[in-house]
Amino acid sequence: MIDKTLKTTTGKLQIKIPTQLSDVTLGQMMAMQAKPNLNDIEAISILSGIAVQELQQVKDANDFLVFADSVLALAYQIKYLYNSDEIPKQVSFLMPGESRPKTVKVLDNLSVEPAGAFMAAREIIADEVNAHIKQFGEENWKENFNPSLNACCQVLAHYFYCRATSKPYNEYQAEEFSNHIKNMRVTEALPIAKHFFIFYPSLSKPKTSYWHRLQQFWKNGLAYNRSKSLNISTP
Repeated sequence: MIDKTLKTTTGKLQIKIPTQLSDVTLGQMMAMQAKPNLNDIEAISILSGIAVQELQQVKDANDFLVFADSVLALAYQIKYLYNSDEIPKQVSFLMPGESRPKTVKVLDNLSVEPAGAFMAAREIIADEVNAHIKQFGEENWKENFNPSLNACCQVLAHYFYCRATSKPYNEYQAEEFSNHIKNMRVTEALPIAKHFFIFYPSLSKPKTSYWHRLQQFWKNGLAYNRSKSLNISTP
């Protein structure tokens, strides 16, 4: 952690930003990824939790140069985190109304359960993978595929919701649980999410629902009957 006190137009401002990726949350990295043209003050704001307007009151812009190497180092570390296969054995969540974090084991096989969570995760993964393949092609797609942090967050929300809350699965509440997922260390969240996207190829294939299949059979049946009626010869 780098800790500096800078002079502002109204006094002094203490700024702390992490120097190690293990001190950065998934939510912070998502906020940075969401802004492709992120400037220095915005990056420092996200990492320090200090509003941009407060940072803009610093007297000398050169004072921010002390944070430059740290921000670049974090960017370098996140690049290589995508290639990490080290999955944590457990993670912790501080639930509302609780004074202590709840520790949740990360299963060895990372099976997505119950069925509702599995189907929700499958749709998220399919959309992300297929969008990548559409843009870059299917050949060796895994080699240059980096899922968006937002998609990673959504998958983990459905994966951890029941285990962290001990509640029955609810799709909408699981989606809201993403706010807790954002508080995870990015070094914990990203390797788990990456495993789903890369090592569960069956999840990346969109499934046709029973209703869509029924519609297709129905259409095929109507087309067949229409064709049959047109071929009836009259004496």
